[in-house]
Amino acid sequence: MKAIAKEVGASLSSVSRWVRDVELTEEQQATLEVQAFNGHVKGRAIHSAVRRSARVLAQEEGRQVAERREALHVAGCMLYWAEGAKDRNQIRFTNSDPEMARFFVKFLRTYFNLEDENIKITCNLFADHLERQREIERFWLETLRLPPSSLCKSTINVYSKYSKKKRMNKLPYGTCRVVVSRTRIVQSIFGSIQEYAGFERPAWLE
Repeated sequence: MKAIAKEVGASLSSVSRWVRDVELTEEQQATLEVQAFNGHVKGRAIHSAVRRSARVLAQEEGRQVAERREALHVAGCMLYWAEGAKDRNQIRFTNSDPEMARFFVKFLRTYFNLEDENIKITCNLFADHLERQREIERFWLETLRLPPSSLCKSTINVYSKYSKKKRMNKLPYGTCRVVVSRTRIVQSIFGSIQEYAGFERPAWLE
């Protein structure tokens, strides 16, 4: 890390902050120096190059894991491909099926060594859930085996004036959004998806 900071003319703390959620070996750090810096870029361009190179490395890590073809990993990645947001820096998985959400959290814990504090959830409720809000929030916490500190403020979908207080496809527990703000994790999953499905999607890096 010191070598990288010296090379780009930035402080060690700045470089550390740019790549704080990416664990790099010495070999990977050397790769960053070659790929991201040519001695002519400065400031914001350096920042962008470092972060993009970190995402490339994380996707490569995901491809290597995918080569093992482990059932839980395959299923978790495919589930995220189908149901997850495609943000480059944050896992966002929303569903109304408790078992599906529990399976996805199990996948995250198994392959990414997450602590409870790294996982946040938000309940999306309907107006007729208001009286049961605390019950529903407890249900999702218990289902996903998370502490109360993982719960973010719930959102409530109020009735429109045209709905006549009716809604279709009633969901007894609303939906739950699982969020993990770790660039390395989402990019690793993106790399795995591409490896499993045999395609390249450069847009997931940008």
